[in-house]
Amino acid sequence: MKPLEGKVAIITGAGRGIGRALALGYAEAGAKVVVNDLGTDLSGQGDGSSPAEEVVREIEAMGGEAVADGHSVADPKEAEGMVRTALDRFGRLDAVVNNAGIVRDGLFHKMSYDAFDSVLKVHLYGSYNVSRAAAPVFREQGSGAYVHFTSTAGLIGNLGQANYAAAKAGIAGLSRSISIDLARFGVRSNCIAPFALTRMVTSVPTNDPAGFAEKRKHMTAEKLVPMSVFLASDDAAAVNGQVFAVRGNEIFVMSQPRPVRSLHRSEGWTQDSIRDVFMPSVKRDLTGPETTMDVFHWDAI
Repeated sequence: MKPLEGKVAIITGAGRGIGRALALGYAEAGAKVVVNDLGTDLSGQGDGSSPAEEVVREIEAMGGEAVADGHSVADPKEAEGMVRTALDRFGRLDAVVNNAGIVRDGLFHKMSYDAFDSVLKVHLYGSYNVSRAAAPVFREQGSGAYVHFTSTAGLIGNLGQANYAAAKAGIAGLSRSISIDLARFGVRSNCIAPFALTRMVTSVPTNDPAGFAEKRKHMTAEKLVPMSVFLASDDAAAVNGQVFAVRGNEIFVMSQPRPVRSLHRSEGWTQDSIRDVFMPSVKRDLTGPETTMDVFHWDAI
């Protein structure tokens, strides 16, 4: 039996890149797929294409079942329409994969409100909207899986991506809260931080675009499928509230914020004692302004 046999999944942003690979992978694993995509460029503007329909045709050609969906994740009412599409077409919903996203990169001191707001609306609010729309369904049936796509840009940091990083860090917090609130109903929520050579990644500024692409050519979107399928399957029933990174053939369990060092003084702290005692004591435990490349500094396997 296939791991997702009989299950229905909504995959947002499923027309291209990672989303397309996930839609095809879920279908191959036995799921019926709602292929959600607006057909936009990286900034979120419509480009006149219909990639969702193309992916549906690919899935049907391989013997699977799928339906194209053009609702916007950024609108809560449209997110509810997305869930209705799944229920009307397939009669149930078992997994929500929040993958849709846009980028509007820029250094923070030059970033406009619109650039910040638009990215958060698609990534963070979009993940909330679709997750919230699906929550009553999951609660009623006593099961369901959320797979959210976060990023090391938010978990660690990247240059010129304050809006994207804030959204992706927010998604990790959102997932954790969902995992706590809905666990009692048999619902789980996990995150994947993906490494893949897609049009979104190649848009990130670099001094060596050719070298950047060469080192990442084997980090295809398809490498992300097995972990995502696993998290949506019943095999992951005991996995909840986690963040995984997938980079080529490597899978990482990412740390989540926890206390690493503490000091106390019976008389309390003053500005001077913080400067002279506390900070020198915890200096080795502080995390500097590193980027993803500083942390993942070795070539992917």
